[in-house]
Amino acid sequence: MLLTKAVITAAGRAQRGLPLQTLVDRDGAEKKALEVVLDEAVDAGAEEVCLVVAPGDEAAYRAAAGPHAGRLHFVTQEQPTGYGPALLLARGFTAGQPFLHLVGDHLYVARGPVRSAKQVADLARAEGCAVSAVQPTREGVLRFYGAVGGRRVPQRADLYEVQEVLEKPTPSEAEQVLHVPGLRAGFYLCFFGVHVFTPALLDVLAEGAGANPPDLAWALRELARRERYLALEVAGQRYDTGRKYGLLTAQLALALDGVDRDRILTQIVDLLAADPLPSAAGRC
Repeated sequence: MLLTKAVITAAGRAQRGLPLQTLVDRDGAEKKALEVVLDEAVDAGAEEVCLVVAPGDEAAYRAAAGPHAGRLHFVTQEQPTGYGPALLLARGFTAGQPFLHLVGDHLYVARGPVRSAKQVADLARAEGCAVSAVQPTREGVLRFYGAVGGRRVPQRADLYEVQEVLEKPTPSEAEQVLHVPGLRAGFYLCFFGVHVFTPALLDVLAEGAGANPPDLAWALRELARRERYLALEVAGQRYDTGRKYGLLTAQLALALDGVDRDRILTQIVDLLAADPLPSAAGRC
């Protein structure tokens, strides 16, 4: 599988500003969140990257890309109607080739030397099929994520044949449709925010485009029926920067995995040890 292109979706109303936030990466350097995501894509083998953005955001995103600005292509999404229509807009860019897909509001910290996106890309190249990264996720936060059901691949504890996909299911829906043997009770395989898709996915989305925007979860279910589609339990952790305290949590995770770990731990201990502020009742 030749995999040299990536698509990053970032046109959502609540999402579009998140990649422009400044963070300190694991190497101690200040970077925009977009540059951190682009580092992930390039390390996985992406030579060109298409950003799906809201109209007028192109200049800001190019400025935030750091040394990767020359790799960028842009398509604009007038109305953010979901990942399916956003990916379909990038069909001309992908030009019939498989591609890496990352979402613009997630950051990743891998366990070990291999970045999360590279884990997915390497498996896709080896197996020659679509692969989505997943993470066992407790049922209480299913409303934030798409999730898959399927069966384990023999001799692999971290790999699954996808059979079903639901977008933001309820716990009762997940229990009925997405149960995976061997996963602990109350946990389901939710999307990690990193995928490798074959051209067949865009074909399915194009077939589903009509009066209503094509739904990505529906397209992925159809993809699983037409060809092999795997889910990889990535050795790492995703951080959704769009959730409450998401940017703060992602920044702490990056810092604690990086060169400033000892310094950050000391500052956290000092913060926890500080005297609490006096209550309002005790103020003069």
